[in-house]
Amino acid sequence: MAEKQALQSEGAQLAEVLNELEAEHAVKEISGWESGFANLSRALDGLLPGLYLLIGPPACGKTSLAKQLLDQAAMNNSVPGIFFSFAERKKELRIKTLARLSGVENREIRRGSAYLLHWYGVPRLGNVDAGQLPPSWEKLRRSAEEARSWLDLTYIVECDRRMTLHDIEDQIQAVKQIQGRDQIIAAIDDAQRLALSEQSLENRLAILADQLQAIAVNSNAALFAVWPDLHGKRDTTPDAWADRIPGADVVLVMERNQKRTEKLTPPNQAIILHIVKNRGGERGSLAFEFSPAFARFVEAEPS
Repeated sequence: MAEKQALQSEGAQLAEVLNELEAEHAVKEISGWESGFANLSRALDGLLPGLYLLIGPPACGKTSLAKQLLDQAAMNNSVPGIFFSFAERKKELRIKTLARLSGVENREIRRGSAYLLHWYGVPRLGNVDAGQLPPSWEKLRRSAEEARSWLDLTYIVECDRRMTLHDIEDQIQAVKQIQGRDQIIAAIDDAQRLALSEQSLENRLAILADQLQAIAVNSNAALFAVWPDLHGKRDTTPDAWADRIPGADVVLVMERNQKRTEKLTPPNQAIILHIVKNRGGERGSLAFEFSPAFARFVEAEPS
């Protein structure tokens, strides 16, 4: 049974809040954590504890965006983070992280130091002396070393069908205890797999969102749940998602901008991130460009 806390009047509680605010000397432009994306941070008023739903069609970079947001929150705010993956192995996620940090394409990283596909398209074959690693590989190792301080704040958990919501919450609490922190950022890729498979995706979302929101509150976590938009028979315009998920604090819907994508070098994509629900800030749409080769999103000028 949870330990009972002594009741305090709101007069006493508000006085404590005022004292905390008076002790804060830093001038803040946003209330929450920096997301690493300036426009997104302003629109959301920073990343705050609560449930964030990240919804998008297949192959639009949902996993990459969720992982990048988690990493950037750890890097910019020294906050611990945990990424739950149902879809990809730890190694693949780590390769994508290395590609984003180093600017070396993920396919080059997979081939290893002795076989790199250079920018001019000629494969490097043959043996490489231990003391003469390719420059791209040295860049890769240097990027990993430079990121070590904040990477030590982040964790990846591979999930399978046995993973439950209780397991998710237990792992979140474990990371908080290891790091000695009260707050955390977490992301669940393919979160629909936590619900019963015989339910429709829409029914799963309605039920699961309430449960995940409770975990976010209990864990004092900014919790991102990645969800597929498979374009069912109903209208699935971005704004249509706003009223479907009452339990979510923020609903972000990814949409490809086909017109802008045609101007980019394939396989790069232009993505619009619609903020269709936001309890703590603004609604609106933000422009991004996604580079699959580097698993990297950058903010772009709206068209």
